[in-house]
Amino acid sequence: MSALTVRLPDSLHQTIKELAARDEISVNQFIASAAAEKMAAMLTLDYLRTEAAKGRREDFLHLLDQAPDAPPLAGDEWPASS
Repeated sequence: MSALTVRLPDSLHQTIKELAARDEISVNQFIASAAAEKMAAMLTLDYLRTEAAKGRREDFLHLLDQAPDAPPLAGDEWPASS
């Protein structure tokens, strides 16, 4: 495990302490969890961009051509515009 010194504005530190206490965890656990959540979000975005770059428009259009031309099922309609 590594130690890391982070400088935070007093107001942010106070809010983190309050939220950690509300969640009944330590400030260290709160910050580690927040960092892990941010990392997961960024890595997910990287993954989705990589996968999207592999996509081919021809394949997408081919799949669309296979979809039946039918009205939507009940509950799947677009909301009525007003």
